[in-house]
Amino acid sequence: MKTLSLDLRERILTAYDNEQGSREEIGRRFRVSTGMVKKLLQQRRHKGDIGPRHHRSGRKPMLLEEHRQLLDQLVNQKPDITLAEMRDALKLGCSLPAIHYVLIDMGLTYKKRLSMLASRLALTSPGPGKSGSGAKAASTPPGSSSSTRPRRRRT
Repeated sequence: MKTLSLDLRERILTAYDNEQGSREEIGRRFRVSTGMVKKLLQQRRHKGDIGPRHHRSGRKPMLLEEHRQLLDQLVNQKPDITLAEMRDALKLGCSLPAIHYVLIDMGLTYKKRLSMLASRLALTSPGPGKSGSGAKAASTPPGSSSSTRPRRRRT
């Protein structure tokens, strides 16, 4: 649902203040719900403001400015720090993706895996045989394949 414009909010409240109808009638007149009229009246009474409040909605961030500064210091002190080490240093129950998104927002990078030997890039099996050649035909017994056992004969 779209946010009501400030102009429409003012017209709704002016109509109510001038007693031009009940909440239900004003809601029908301005094509808003009765609940919206009620919420506008409450907001004006409690806050003194009738502007939209969307900037207050949503989940609050777990990692605050102090945590961002600590993350910046950690990366400067130990450039090859891992996300798990960062999470342990923050001593919070935050998730690794939460730290990841904060680092991206800060324009920082992080090490993606623990230090270990590089994987070998050697071939693990010989290359493909020539097409149509019978060089390996005798290695597999007739009636079976390399991935199955020979069938038992029924007696």
